Amino acid sequence: MDKRVNMTSKKDHTADEFPDQDQSLGTEETVDETTEPAAGNSEESTAGTAAESDDLKDKYLRLFAEFDNYKKRTIRERLDLMKSASQDMMTAILPVLDDFDRAQKNAEAQEKTGDPILEGLLLVHTKLYGILRQKGLEDMDPTGEDFDSELHEAITEIPAPTPEMKGKVIDTIEKGYRLNDKIIRHAKVVVGS
Repeated sequence: MDKRVNMTSKKDHTADEFPDQDQSLGTEETVDETTEPAAGNSEESTAGTAAESDDLKDKYLRLFAEFDNYKKRTIRERLDLMKSASQDMMTAILPVLDDFDRAQKNAEAQEKTGDPILEGLLLVHTKLYGILRQKGLEDMDPTGEDFDSELHEAITEIPAPTPEMKGKVIDTIEKGYRLNDKIIRHAKVVVGS
């Protein structure tokens, strides 16, 4: 209680020391400088307010649509990034798959079927290729198909052995690959002319 008394006495004492200052600092009256519009101006201000309201609604809708498009675009970009993130790794592994394919063709040409090393090699090739297929890798072996410059890379052109083979892929030098329906390597082919 003594503290309250002292504080009150300090306030009174301060007021006594500075009698020139206005004691009601926060209670000054403010004068409203706005004037009421005339009867003719009220229709114009209502129309102006409605136009301003419509303009603000339009801006809000555009901003909302832009933000919605931004969210969709970032989600799509994130999914594309996740799909194509493995593309570099897959592209690096493709020469290894080519070596496995050559080893398998060589073994078939020499008719080595009972060799345990060859069987182990083919087992590793089958497992590796199966895992890569699960991740979205597909090979393209276009031998006998029509040549398509968007899918194939023509290495050379040779005379077609039959008239039906003109414009078709005679031989595949190197397989092409797709990753999730996106071509990551075009097939290198020989085309019949």
